[in-house]
Amino acid sequence: MSLDTTTIRQALRENDAEPEGPARNARAERLLAEAEQTGDAALLVEALTHQLQVYNYSSEKDKMFVPFTRLLRMWDEQPGAFSEFMTHHLFWMFKWVSSSMVDQPHIPLAAIEKWQGEMAHRYRLAGHSERAVRQGELEIARHLGDLPRAERAYAAWQAADRDRMANCHACELHEQGGWQVQRGLDAEALETWAPVLDGEHTCAHEPHAVLAASLLPLLRTGRAEQARAHHLRGYRMVRPMESMRDSAALHIEFCALTGNEARALEIIAERPAYFTDSGNPGSLMDFLAVTALLMDRLASLGHGGQPVPGPAGTDWTASALAAHARTQALALAARFDERNGNAQVGGLVRERLDRQPLLDRLPLGVRSARLAAAVEKPAAAPGTVMAAPLDLAGLLAEAHRLSDAQHPDAGAAWAAVARRADEPVAAADRLSDHDHACVADHRAMDGSLPPAEAMAAFRTAAVLYGTAGDRGEATAASARAAYARSLEPGHAAGALAEIAPLMDRALALHADGAATARQVGAVLTCRARVLGRLVQDAVDEESAEAAVAALEQGARDLLAFTEPRRAEGHVATRIAEALDLLGDVAGYRGDARGALELYERAAAETNDAGLPWYAVEYEAKTAGVAARLDEYERAERAARAALEHGAAFVTAPGRARLHLRLAEILGATGQFDEAAEHALDASHWADESGESATLGVHARHQLGGRLLQLGRAAEAAVVLEAVLPDITAEEHGEGMAVQTLWWLGDSLTALREPREAAEHWLKAADIARGWPEQHDHAMLANLAAQALYQADLDSHAEQAYARAGELWRGLGDVPALVRTLRVRAWIATREGQPGPDAARAFMAAAERECEAALASGAAEGAPQLLAELADTHRQTGELIAHVCEGEPGEAPEFEEALAYVHRAVAGFAEAGPGFLDLRTAAELMAAWLEADLSRPDAARERVRRVLEIYGDGEPDETGRARRSEAETLLKYVDNSGPSGN
Repeated sequence: MSLDTTTIRQALRENDAEPEGPARNARAERLLAEAEQTGDAALLVEALTHQLQVYNYSSEKDKMFVPFTRLLRMWDEQPGAFSEFMTHHLFWMFKWVSSSMVDQPHIPLAAIEKWQGEMAHRYRLAGHSERAVRQGELEIARHLGDLPRAERAYAAWQAADRDRMANCHACELHEQGGWQVQRGLDAEALETWAPVLDGEHTCAHEPHAVLAASLLPLLRTGRAEQARAHHLRGYRMVRPMESMRDSAALHIEFCALTGNEARALEIIAERPAYFTDSGNPGSLMDFLAVTALLMDRLASLGHGGQPVPGPAGTDWTASALAAHARTQALALAARFDERNGNAQVGGLVRERLDRQPLLDRLPLGVRSARLAAAVEKPAAAPGTVMAAPLDLAGLLAEAHRLSDAQHPDAGAAWAAVARRADEPVAAADRLSDHDHACVADHRAMDGSLPPAEAMAAFRTAAVLYGTAGDRGEATAASARAAYARSLEPGHAAGALAEIAPLMDRALALHADGAATARQVGAVLTCRARVLGRLVQDAVDEESAEAAVAALEQGARDLLAFTEPRRAEGHVATRIAEALDLLGDVAGYRGDARGALELYERAAAETNDAGLPWYAVEYEAKTAGVAARLDEYERAERAARAALEHGAAFVTAPGRARLHLRLAEILGATGQFDEAAEHALDASHWADESGESATLGVHARHQLGGRLLQLGRAAEAAVVLEAVLPDITAEEHGEGMAVQTLWWLGDSLTALREPREAAEHWLKAADIARGWPEQHDHAMLANLAAQALYQADLDSHAEQAYARAGELWRGLGDVPALVRTLRVRAWIATREGQPGPDAARAFMAAAERECEAALASGAAEGAPQLLAELADTHRQTGELIAHVCEGEPGEAPEFEEALAYVHRAVAGFAEAGPGFLDLRTAAELMAAWLEADLSRPDAARERVRRVLEIYGDGEPDETGRARRSEAETLLKYVDNSGPSGN
């Protein structure tokens, strides 16, 4: 059954709003066939124009030339079939067709030049400026690498007048900046693009394309942070748009050149059709080139055998896909070069394939799947360990030096000794028993061994120390073995019994001069640590109290031995650990302030001894406790010190925690810029340590919130959308899930995506539904209702506002309840909703709620309730006038509306000076109604009152707006007739 013209036109409008892709194109083709059957030439023009438009914004751009040729022939034969609007479209789309030809290597260069000339001829006959023509010529010249011609075309383009056929400002600026980049003027291009990037000029594909184009110029000019922001913001815009494969390629290239290869792989995996969509060979070539670049990068990192996403039907590795993509990209380039008669395109593709990373690593703040493990290379010692000498003696000297300095790189130095010692060496160069003991001891101290293996290594070290005659260190190593035993579940009590005789032996050795204070301190420290394990293993309150008491005594024993022996040296870390353990005891007993003082003392001990790396843990604890006590300056100072002292030595998870702690503190004090930086660093180090799903979630949650608070909603949305799937109520708590959804809703609202914002707020509200305190539930339901209202989803908005209203009623929040009723009134006036009578019923219900609350005698809330009642009267008057179909001077409803606004003015005045701006708004509304009812004197009197209120001094922004409206209204009244009537 054929469709009528009205139905076809409606279907064309509906299809135009559908997402880009084959489904939209196929429907356009069916609608064109329907239009042809009607015999209506004007409808056929509309259907052909629609078909050309959907082809242009899709992966099937090569199909656009046929409908355009038909349209042009119809224009020559039946110009009367083209309305003014369709005529404009025909000439506008000439630019699309002409510029798209350069991306189709099967179209001869002569044909491209012919069409360019045809465009210039027809524009001239139609009286259009040649501005768009010269821009098209610039695109051809740039493609051909004809720089002199490009310079001439650019100058002619800029000199020509802008008219209705000129591209939009955003697209023009994109082209201008692209030409500057081609000439090596990155900074100038970024300046040219600024109005697009800042949102001053936008269109359907901008700033999407400019954000992508700006990535490498930003990196090359040293603006990596801005490049990161543009990637997050820009790829989110490009992602759903099938026609923007060339921009997606720029994002892949950016990731490949900034150490974000895993992120680039995810982008490639999202659109497998990008490998096979052949309607735009130019963008296919770009996509294949950056794919080859990425795969070569993976292979260079040792991931050549890693499975990667690629064209369907084959299992690809990085190396295989690199070869395939490079071959295909160069083959396409060769077709262009054959068509163009030069090597311009192939040269550019080869240059792109050979690009080297611009940064080793640029953290993005979003989680990417970790790359498969590459072939391991010998790890360099962390921190500042010196380059390893070639001979064993040099390695030993360095290891002893670092051990004596209590440097954190000592373990790595002894590991280097062990590796060198395993190589064939002369007998004279073999390790002594004491050296072997040090190797085993430090290997166990590393913390990477399971408790049983660490215990065995410590015991081996103890035997070797004893053989070497160092009884003090042998006893200390035995104590360390006992502590390692306590780390296994259920073994703490046995470890404590094992360590008791060791403590007596160490003290006796010290008395005989056979053990140092540091060695005895090591034994006492291990004993205290074992006692700490017993606290953690306590099963009830009574046993916990006893264990805490024992821990306190063990820490005091350690402090009592070490503190008087400072002069013997090397005991500062033991003193600090005793203070730290006493801080833990204070914390167990609820004495946060006492714990804080002890942690600070522990940090000071190690810092004063010139051992700042040992202070990191104590400074981190100080920061945490100080923040809980709201002593943020103290917390920030400690957190910064921990980061400074641990930067070169702390492991990746430790660095993530330190950055995250500082981010939390800075965020709590409103220092959002720096808080975001540290949250970003925390997410990077969490990913590096393989803790994306744990520490990384907390870091990205923080990062998203801080970006939102900085007004960077687009970046915030990307980060929050990425972290949301990783948040679970079991692992992270319902609070984090709700807060993330809440922030995401705020971000999407700022991005004018109300439907999506509502979805997230509704999810958050459902989680909060079960919470004992229902304020968050009510607020989220209200926010969701607002978003649904903004999205014109009226029935859903009505239901959401009803839900929110009942929640506010349950909380006793009458003003919030009243506001939901007023919005429901306005929803009722929209098309397809109950209508004016229902709207007035909602306003009446709001009025009754206010009056009932005022009658209850809640004096402290009276001004707010009076103001809500007044605003209800004002909106009732506005609603009555809004739905009235008669003229102001004839319809009695306008008198009723004015009466309500009179009551509003009086109500705001009674509410007090805090509601002055609302009162003046009502005064001006009443004045407009008076003017429309031909009462100029009454209108002037109301205007006079408003001007008097804002007449003294310099008013704020609202005051200036009120005064401006009052002056406009006064002119309107004065110009409405000789007597003002």
